[in-house]
Amino acid sequence: MLITFQSQGGIAFFPGLNRPRVIDTASLAATERSKIESLIQAVHFFTLPTVIGTKPRGAADLREYTITVEDGTHSHTVHITEPVANPDLVELIRALRDATKN
Repeated sequence: MLITFQSQGGIAFFPGLNRPRVIDTASLAATERSKIESLIQAVHFFTLPTVIGTKPRGAADLREYTITVEDGTHSHTVHITEPVANPDLVELIRALRDATKN
């Protein structure tokens, strides 16, 4: 499974530091791979709408995420704006952030 993850916005937004990151779950440790793939299934990622949440007028410091998951012949991209109501989706974002830390 290939996952492209990008975060934008927030209080300390630096465009150069927020470039898209690609995660190949096959290259992760078994526990991390299992956690991320389980969260993808738990949120029913491939059936999520392409846009979740909207930035309220005047909101400048909300973080936005773009997640693309490619799994064999399936590919789906979701754009998410905080606050995120789905706890499994929050956990997926957290896991992807952790997986892309260098």
